[in-house]
Amino acid sequence: MNKSILDGRYQTIFAGKKTIMSGITGKIKNQVDAIWMSFWTGGITNSIDVLEQMTYLFFMKMLDDAQLSQEAKAAMMGMGDIELPDAVFKKGLWHNPDTQKDVPYKNLRWSEFRNFTPEQMFDTVRFDVFNFIKHLSDAKTSAYSRFMSDAVFLIQQPRTLVKVVEGINGLDMNDRDTMGDVYEYVLGKMAASGTNGQFRSPRHIIRMMVELMEPKLTDRICDPAMGTAGFLVESTKYVKAAYQQELLKKQNAQHYRKGMFSGFDTDPKMLRIGSMNLMLNGVDDPDVRAQDSLSNQNTTEGYYTLIMANPPFSGTLDYEVVNDTLLAKTRTKKTELLFMTLFIRMLELGGRCASIVPDGVLFGTSTAHIALRKELVDNQRLEAIISMPSGVFKPYAGVSTAIVIFTKTNSQSTDKVWFYDMKADGFSLDDKRNEIQENDIPDIIQRFHNLEGEASRTRKDQSFFVPAQEIRDNDYSLAINKYKEVERERVVYDAPEVILGRFEQLQNEITEAMNEFKTKYMK
Repeated sequence: MNKSILDGRYQTIFAGKKTIMSGITGKIKNQVDAIWMSFWTGGITNSIDVLEQMTYLFFMKMLDDAQLSQEAKAAMMGMGDIELPDAVFKKGLWHNPDTQKDVPYKNLRWSEFRNFTPEQMFDTVRFDVFNFIKHLSDAKTSAYSRFMSDAVFLIQQPRTLVKVVEGINGLDMNDRDTMGDVYEYVLGKMAASGTNGQFRSPRHIIRMMVELMEPKLTDRICDPAMGTAGFLVESTKYVKAAYQQELLKKQNAQHYRKGMFSGFDTDPKMLRIGSMNLMLNGVDDPDVRAQDSLSNQNTTEGYYTLIMANPPFSGTLDYEVVNDTLLAKTRTKKTELLFMTLFIRMLELGGRCASIVPDGVLFGTSTAHIALRKELVDNQRLEAIISMPSGVFKPYAGVSTAIVIFTKTNSQSTDKVWFYDMKADGFSLDDKRNEIQENDIPDIIQRFHNLEGEASRTRKDQSFFVPAQEIRDNDYSLAINKYKEVERERVVYDAPEVILGRFEQLQNEITEAMNEFKTKYMK
């Protein structure tokens, strides 16, 4: 399905167009910058801590805003005095299990405590409101609330809290599109600060992969190493734009909100940040779990229709902690190979996968490397290898990577594989990553969705097909340089005596100039 999505919030980059995202306005950007600076001047300078503390306060405001909206509707229907059955903030008192004190529910609400004095607000939020949201884990409030048990409130000064609350109060939490952009901007600030950047895949690469895979409204999408949930969030944007009318139907909206998106991670901070990222994009109850995807904790098999991921690929694991079903297919300690094997297991028949891998996966000579590639070529349908330049992940890593795209078939079905040699991604390939004109991404997407036009290309072109049998004959190597034909120009040099004659002539001219200089100036 070659679809152009032009609703003002998400524009595809087909036919040479650059992706256009709405982005936040200057006013909101200044508000977010001021909130960020309030944390820093208040002594919280680790960017991931700043982001996490912001999510706590976002959640507090979102809870109250949601109930205020429900109460307004009830008042319009003449039921203003009746307690809503699913109210988070009830009438009467809440017993704080940590302080053993009873606190009026109304004091826990953003609309109330934001009007307190600085000291009263600080004590209320630190001791009561924060403990309240930590104990919401048993309630079906959101996926975010399930990961609050080990959260820590780091704000130490009343004035810092007042400034941050004032800043957040100016943001419209009910406008999920804008809040999604706000969170994306904050994640960008986290990456730009140079700390915890490893958690953030380049958003333009994620966006490219989502457009390559074209998520459908019926998909069950998973990222087994989700981090900040970038692939899932970008998929929400694509689906909302592509299926705007269909999402008005209750069944579709329920699937989008609850069953469509799944993500796993082992880091509680990432689970909170990722869950908030999804919630601010309209997905408040995704299947987000604290889980080591490669371990026996993860028993999912044959369920997901689409997996997109940039899994960890810098480490090794002990055999004892790896799921036996993965080792039975690929006996290795390398995480990049284990994750690819996991993706095959987790997909249903006909399910699709797009994953970033280090180049070593494409040409490694170990038994496990070759076995994985053999599995992809012989037992699944390997569709594409997109080779990316080494600077794509700078300044955090200089490793060369590629995108592997395949469909699970469990039968020999790879006929030919499409290769693309990406040379530029729209940014300089040094540590600064400044925006530049050269960008192959629009061309990659346009060509991938029009593969029938690729058949006539030669190995000298930037993209081309390679027959599966040729790949088998080359030890299942998927390195693009193994198949790319480099056109070399024949250079004809002058004969040695001609070159020597030029040297002698030049030497004579130099000697003559020196003698003239001596005669004129050194008498």
